[in-house]
Amino acid sequence: MNLFWLDASALAKRYVNEVGTLQVNYFFSRVEPVDMFCLLEGIGEVTSILVRRKNSGKLTLADAQLAAKEFHSEISQRNEVEKVHHTTDQVAASWGLIEKHSINSTDAIILRCALDRAAELRADENGLVLLSADDRLLRAAQAEGLPTFNPETDSQSDLDALIT
Repeated sequence: MNLFWLDASALAKRYVNEVGTLQVNYFFSRVEPVDMFCLLEGIGEVTSILVRRKNSGKLTLADAQLAAKEFHSEISQRNEVEKVHHTTDQVAASWGLIEKHSINSTDAIILRCALDRAAELRADENGLVLLSADDRLLRAAQAEGLPTFNPETDSQSDLDALIT
């Protein structure tokens, strides 16, 4: 069985209508919250995406408030979705990923934490899939052997194959 790591670039599509929103909504209709992980800092990243969209006029105040309410209800305040706290050792271990894959520090921390969680899950014969719309992070994850799903380019049948 696969569990799923949600990067903010994919998760925000649940609350802001853009390319990939249909796939993320489909994902949420098929995957239980208990099978989802995200980096704790990802909560702040999604929140900042919503604020930037409101400030730029791409979301009305009412739509931004509704999106924030739904996000907090589904993710940030929901105990079933595990918010992962990285360790100091994971941060230090992520630095090599920055140089190896030419990714930013936050993406390197996400990748390091996801790889560590994937190793833990393998012990129970489970897998971990990274959901992201960040091409560099996706390429780095794939190079490290982590399965990925990009809601902007991958299909529902691709997602179905990863869910089952």
